[in-house]
Amino acid sequence: MKSISSSNDESFSQRLIQKFHLSEQLNIIRAGVLGANDGIVSVAGIVIGVAGAQQSQAALFIAGISGMFAGALSMGGGEYISVSTQRDTQKTMTHIQNKNIQANYDGELADLTQHYEDEGLTPDLAEKVATQLMENDALNVTLKSKCNIELQHYFNPWHAAISSFFSFILGSLLPLLSITFIPNPYKVVGTIAAVILAMSFTGYASASLGNSDRIRGVLRNVLVGLGTMTITYLIGGSLG
Repeated sequence: MKSISSSNDESFSQRLIQKFHLSEQLNIIRAGVLGANDGIVSVAGIVIGVAGAQQSQAALFIAGISGMFAGALSMGGGEYISVSTQRDTQKTMTHIQNKNIQANYDGELADLTQHYEDEGLTPDLAEKVATQLMENDALNVTLKSKCNIELQHYFNPWHAAISSFFSFILGSLLPLLSITFIPNPYKVVGTIAAVILAMSFTGYASASLGNSDRIRGVLRNVLVGLGTMTITYLIGGSLG
């Protein structure tokens, strides 16, 4: 039984890896992290601004819910449009490169040879490698070297859109629930504290995803969140 379960897990993992290429996985994660981050900041800014205007609990909740779904739809739609444009560009570059190979095979071979020489191979070895790879799959290898595009691994706009949509909703739930259920004397302060914790987490996740400085990523995220809530609170207070 254990061997059957293990083989099933391995086959599932292999299918998952084949379905989502590394670049596609990173694109989905990127959309998810950005969606959650925007959900926290946007809805926190809305509910803190409404709280600054001294509005009722019902007004706070309605404003938060409206901001949550409006923002989620906006983020999902924006990701769909953005990634669709990127996908169209990838397909266009593939078409252009295919025509270049048909029209000037020797020139493409020379460019690929030069690419491997620049990577550190000797001229003779670079020529042999380029020749062999061009014979096997000229379009794929030249696309990879020139444009960092792999055939059949175009970005899927629906994956990014869905990831961004649901992560925005999850992120926005924190400030919405905080402003709703924290007792009135501590409502604003408690929501700000919860947002700071959440922004610290998403800042760390973003920095880790980009392999950049974690502390700087956290501070940058927290300062953006604090700045947003401060401005909307002051605006709400002045109008209220």
